[in-house]
Amino acid sequence: MKRFWDTAEALNESGAWTVRLDQRPVRLPGGSTLLVPSESLARALAAEWQAAGGSKDGEFTYEDLPFTRLAGTAQERIVAAREEVVEELAQYGQSDLLCYRADQPSSLVEAQTQLWQPWIEWSARELAAPLIVTTGIRHVPQPNESLVALTACVAALDAWRLSALGVLVPALGSLVLGLAVTRGALAASEAHEIATVDERHQAAFWGWDAEGRARLDRVGAELVMAGRFLDACAG
Repeated sequence: MKRFWDTAEALNESGAWTVRLDQRPVRLPGGSTLLVPSESLARALAAEWQAAGGSKDGEFTYEDLPFTRLAGTAQERIVAAREEVVEELAQYGQSDLLCYRADQPSSLVEAQTQLWQPWIEWSARELAAPLIVTTGIRHVPQPNESLVALTACVAALDAWRLSALGVLVPALGSLVLGLAVTRGALAASEAHEIATVDERHQAAFWGWDAEGRARLDRVGAELVMAGRFLDACAG
């Protein structure tokens, strides 16, 4: 697509923040004007629109506008289907990555214990959601009280943070790690390191294949973007 504006700026209109492109409001695919709850998020959105395409008549794609995609998801999907989104994300607590450990080799068992167990303990302490840890991939049911507590934690997030959580949790395979990032207890890049301990352990012995490394880097970039979006929401 071709850039049609010179200047993108964040503006407060009737108590909500928006972005204007040469005084024209940014509109979402559904037709509504993009509105966000904080100045810092609006400024971050304006900055990515200002950078997109470089200058007027430059080429850009929606891949250049990740914050706008997350904000648009919050406004057009999550606000209208909040309960459905909460339930969808909370279900990850039933099979959280951190609960399924290897039984060999000992080096991987040790790495998982070192990196994962502190967050299982954090879930019990900070989320009131103790979780059962097992070995292998056979499903282990989690305590109903813990699942209820995790659902409540997800439901407490606003639409914009839910939008970021919707990127974090599927990519990490862990609701606990995703909630830790939304609460500022863990950086998104650190969560990625923790969630990919198996892949990194294997690569330490066999090396990376190009496709696997590219996939890891792509997911890592998406997680960092979601973390930056959360930082902007907090401002």
